[in-house]
Amino acid sequence: MNKKIASAADIHPKAKILVDTLVSTGCTIKEASLIAGYKGNSARVNGSKMLHKPEVQKYMMQVINQTLGISSAKAVNKLMSLSAGAKSEYVQLEASKDILDRAGFKAPDKHQHLVAGDFKVTIDLG
Repeated sequence: MNKKIASAADIHPKAKILVDTLVSTGCTIKEASLIAGYKGNSARVNGSKMLHKPEVQKYMMQVINQTLGISSAKAVNKLMSLSAGAKSEYVQLEASKDILDRAGFKAPDKHQHLVAGDFKVTIDLG
């Protein structure tokens, strides 16, 4: 079984524009469909049908993953910047804890243990 990975060449040009617009702007399906060139009142329906096609869904996941990869690099940079130079020590602490957590150095969870039952303490001072 040889499965082919979806690429921009495998899908209709309108579908590519539709997916790229949805991912980059976060607009509605109707708005992205109109930008992609689907016409009239049926733009949302036609765009939605296109988004249900397996090859379009594969392409959309590739675009989302690529976008997340780029955005995560920016987010790491911002987190490092906050950890090193935020005016608030609280922000520096939280950013530093988040960096350590993501690097696998999470502090152990604190647990409160409650003991049920009666106990008695006697102190003899004499």
